[in-house]
Amino acid sequence: MENNYCIFNINGGIGKHIAGTAVAECIKNNYPDRKVIVVCHFTEVFSNNPFVDRVYHVGNLQYFYQTYIQNQNSLIFHNEPYFTTDHVNKTLPLIETWCKMYGLEYSGETPTLKFNKLQKNISKDVWKQDGSPYMVIHTNGGLITTDAKPYAWTRDMPEDLAQKIVDHYKKDYRIYQITKMNSVKLDGASHIFATPEQSLSLMELFSILLHSDKRILIDSCMQHAAKALNLPSTVLWNGTSPKVFGYDIHDNICTEIPFETKLPDSYLFDFDFNGPELDYPFEDDELFNFDQIVASIDQQ
Repeated sequence: MENNYCIFNINGGIGKHIAGTAVAECIKNNYPDRKVIVVCHFTEVFSNNPFVDRVYHVGNLQYFYQTYIQNQNSLIFHNEPYFTTDHVNKTLPLIETWCKMYGLEYSGETPTLKFNKLQKNISKDVWKQDGSPYMVIHTNGGLITTDAKPYAWTRDMPEDLAQKIVDHYKKDYRIYQITKMNSVKLDGASHIFATPEQSLSLMELFSILLHSDKRILIDSCMQHAAKALNLPSTVLWNGTSPKVFGYDIHDNICTEIPFETKLPDSYLFDFDFNGPELDYPFEDDELFNFDQIVASIDQQ
C-alpha cells in the first residue's frame, strides 16, 4: 500500500534541532495530507510535536527504507541549509533559508517545544525552590562532548563578564548557570551541566526556562528554546549574527568586530563556531557594556 510521507533529516546541534521544529511545521503546512517523518540526532526535541508523526534517531533506523521509501510516495528533505547562498551571505534567518531551500512557502513558522502538564508541574517543583525568583545564565554552549573546548570565544560568554553578572544579581535571585563540565563554574550560582553525562534529559533541561524570572543567554540551544517558549531574553552575540540565528523576541546585544580583522583560514564563513584562538579579533577585554546588559535584564 502506497503512503504519502515527507522525510525530514536534520544534522547539527541541539539549537539547530529546535530551529528545525519550525521547518517541520512549514513542511506540514505545505503538505498537510502527508505524514512528516523526522530523522535526527536529538529526538527529544520533537517530543509531543503536533506537526510530526514519527521521529527516529540517526543510529536507529531499522527497516526504515522498506517502511518509508520502497514503494511509497515519499518526498525527501535532506539538504544542508548552512551551505546555501542566503545563509553564507547572511541575507535571511536560518529558518527562512531552510524553508526556501526546499521550495516551501514560509508563513512565519517559529520553533516549538511542547511540555505536558505533569512536566510543567515537576519543573516548578525542581527549579522554583521555596518559591524564590531565579535567573538562568547560559555561559558555555556549542559542542557538548566532555573533550570539547571549555571556552569557545565565538559564542561563549566572557568569563569575567558572567561572574560580574552573577555578583550583581545573586542577592535577589537564585542563579542557575548552564555550562559544560570542563568550563569555568561561576561563584554564587548552581551549576547545570549540558553534557552527555548530565542526569537531566533535554526536555528537563529546557524546563529550567519555564518558571524563570530572568534569562541571560548566548547563541546556543537555550536562546532557541526561550523563543520556542515565548520567553523574551537577553542574548549576547560575540562572533555570530542574530540576523541569522537570533529572534526578534529577544534583546540581542552584539559586540563590535574590528573592521580590519584578517581571516586567513576562513572559507565560506567568517568565524568558526568553535572559536579558534588564531581568529580572536578583539584587543579590548570589555566586549560588552555591562550597564547595557543590566538594563536589558531588568526590563525582562
